[in-house]
Amino acid sequence: MSTLMVSEEALAPAAGPAARTKSEREALKLEKRLCRQVGQAIADFNMIEAGDRVMVCLSGGKDSYAMLDILMKLQSRAPVPFELVAVNLDQKQPGFPAHILPEYLQNLGIEHHIETQDTYSIVKAKIPEGKTTCSLCSRLRRGILYSVARRLKCNKIALGHHRDDMLQTFFLNMFFGGKLKGMPPKLTSDNGEFIVIRPLAFVAEKDLIDWAEHREFPIIPCNLCGSQENLQRKVVGDMLREWDRKFPGRVETMFTALQNVVPSHLMDSTLHDFKSLQPTGVPDEHGDRAFDDERIDPPALPSLGAIRWVQAPVSHESCEASIPNP
Repeated sequence: MSTLMVSEEALAPAAGPAARTKSEREALKLEKRLCRQVGQAIADFNMIEAGDRVMVCLSGGKDSYAMLDILMKLQSRAPVPFELVAVNLDQKQPGFPAHILPEYLQNLGIEHHIETQDTYSIVKAKIPEGKTTCSLCSRLRRGILYSVARRLKCNKIALGHHRDDMLQTFFLNMFFGGKLKGMPPKLTSDNGEFIVIRPLAFVAEKDLIDWAEHREFPIIPCNLCGSQENLQRKVVGDMLREWDRKFPGRVETMFTALQNVVPSHLMDSTLHDFKSLQPTGVPDEHGDRAFDDERIDPPALPSLGAIRWVQAPVSHESCEASIPNP
């Protein structure tokens, strides 16, 4: 098998007439940025390899629409073959416009599957009015989508979580779960059968909002959980947006911190052997400098010319897949 990485030609928008208006120029810049960021995530974490069959979980929201859109663009320009299968789970929410996604996917000409399971009734029967439905809904949806991935012979499942989702998850776990734990860009499914990938890991939500508006995706709101205004995730999301408004660049710095972990400066003895620590007499750049004013510049994404499609040998033991957008 070969691992998938990205070239300048693959990431650039498809050729077409020169943009004549400011909005056209901005749209081309946004497309180029999104393709570069998704391509970089795929390369950095070896998300997609030649021969993969990727189940793209489509919820009807802006994030999953954009994920499918960008993956299709990259697929059309990639010299290594991989397949995409768009999958939507119709949870039988009252008023759900069941015709929108099938029609949209049919017009795209992409292989797709609509799975119909009445999880809405189960959630409403099990969860008292006013309580958060996300946990049960997520577990039910996850099990169903594993089954669909198995049936469709997909070895990877792509989720539409973006950079802001990943930061929100980190703070939720820290504030309410007592763990320094985030939402990784790639991991095994909880049943050990698949690899879950998040190609939008480097993408800001505000760019996805702009892209959805530009592409005029037929957005379908989630009435099951979208009306729960007191969700902890929403509160944390509002906090991050307020920080971003008051302190531009803070969100980018925090996201960079997730990629610069120093176990010796935390307190988890399973990650660092504090008990056996002894002086070495050798200067240590990671020594006691707790009160130094240390600043870290966020790593810049490489220019398009620095990224290449390559065909490198990888282990045949790797098996990859993912899950749906909560």
